[in-house]
Amino acid sequence: MRVQSWTELDLDELCAKACLFGFDLDNTLASSKQPMSPAMTERFSELTARIPVALISGGSMAVVTMQVLDVLNEHAERGNLHVMPTSGSRYYRWRHGQWSLVYAHDLDQAAVEAIESSLERHAKALGLWENQVWGPRIENRGSQITFSALGQYAPVAVKQQWDPDDSKKHALAALVSQDFPDLRVRTGGYSSVDVSKHGIDKSYAVRKLAGLLGLSVGQIAFVGDRMTPGGNDYPAVEAGAMGIKVTDPTDALGLLDALLRRVAQHPAPFDGQ
Repeated sequence: MRVQSWTELDLDELCAKACLFGFDLDNTLASSKQPMSPAMTERFSELTARIPVALISGGSMAVVTMQVLDVLNEHAERGNLHVMPTSGSRYYRWRHGQWSLVYAHDLDQAAVEAIESSLERHAKALGLWENQVWGPRIENRGSQITFSALGQYAPVAVKQQWDPDDSKKHALAALVSQDFPDLRVRTGGYSSVDVSKHGIDKSYAVRKLAGLLGLSVGQIAFVGDRMTPGGNDYPAVEAGAMGIKVTDPTDALGLLDALLRRVAQHPAPFDGQ
């Protein structure tokens, strides 16, 4: 199934069908590990005031907070925002003036230690334990352990050049998978490998959200930059969500402008509460 760029879609038809818009974060709403730009903050905040919106990111809640939640402006309707970090293995809602955890599928401590050891051992054996890193190589996100070869805060341009054909990530994922046949090991962003429980990805996230809100998955539109088979946004489309491809935050800004012109014309039949 080919996912089209937003410029190729009939956005009037899509907005008439969509009851909720879901967004990837890194390289979609913001550059990796960077806050949303002021222009994106303005548009995204306004969109939450008009229609239910979900943030579905592979990142931790701390990173989602830094990139998005802390920069929302006074126009944002936080009660209309569904926050699903670590690919939907955690779910937060705005309640009583704070972000409250609704559920979490966390790994136990023994599993965390074993996964971290496996990632380090195999990365070193493959020559992927880089000397220069920006931040921690391995992060415990509660429900997901993430290995970032260049560190959590490496510049985007450096990460993009590190493994252009994904061969390094796939080699590491294959070895770690042998250690944990009961867990899911998959490539994540440009330089990362994620380990979590089976079935926890963006397909799980959109299905879970649809069930909680009484929607069909087909009423959810999901926006992401990695929308080809094997990309970490594509599972949302495989689950039945309407897929919208963007190339980067600048492209996504154009999409949000187009959505804001149309969402006002097509009030959502579902209020997300």
